[in-house]
Amino acid sequence: MTLPMETLAAHLAWVDPWLLPIWTAWGVPFSRLELLACVLSLAMVGFNLRVHPAGWPLAIAASILYGLLFARSRLYGEAALQLVFVAMALWGWWQWLRGTRRVTGHDALRDAVAGAPPGVQPLQVRFLGLRGVWLAVLSLAVLWPLMGLLLAHATDSDVPYWDALPTTGSLIGQWLLGRKYVDNWPCWLLVNLVSMALFAHKALWLTVWLYALFALLSVVGWRAWLAQARAHLPLPRRSESLA
Repeated sequence: MTLPMETLAAHLAWVDPWLLPIWTAWGVPFSRLELLACVLSLAMVGFNLRVHPAGWPLAIAASILYGLLFARSRLYGEAALQLVFVAMALWGWWQWLRGTRRVTGHDALRDAVAGAPPGVQPLQVRFLGLRGVWLAVLSLAVLWPLMGLLLAHATDSDVPYWDALPTTGSLIGQWLLGRKYVDNWPCWLLVNLVSMALFAHKALWLTVWLYALFALLSVVGWRAWLAQARAHLPLPRRSESLA
């Protein structure tokens, strides 16, 4: 019996002309679909670094293109992930425009002194906290093998568990990004490094180089968001974070 993802991939044969190499550099073929997805993705990360909501519609467009690319490359976990990314990007876009956070403790005192309304405030760049980090790690430890098992039994992927690791990590990273947690950047750094090896296995070389650049930009974003998050802390807590 033909499985749903394989059936979908078969119906995407019209994408194949977009996957033909349009040029070769250093022996590496590049397709127009991969190139367009790369350009949109780089623009998206640039806006994310600046905490600008324009990155979210670019994320939606890039996810659709990568979904097509991965489905034709039999990376079904990555392909399905792009559909989830579209939904999460819509959610993240709304969060950055309309999302709020509950203000307690030092933050509530600071806002009261500043004369800001109590209770909830718009989202700002902030730290996840030790408890949140452990919950994220636990979520990865539970979801990764489950996703790998699903891909192993529901698709013909030749690397189900390898495919499942960045798939699961990306879901966690996307949620952290949508809620403006600094910790999304180290999460993306790990996802990008694992993804580089996965895409090299599939000979998607332009995407390998793109994810290498993503890994570098994850470090840049991490540093930039750390500075913003520390600037939002009350002075005693800011001193502790710098220690």
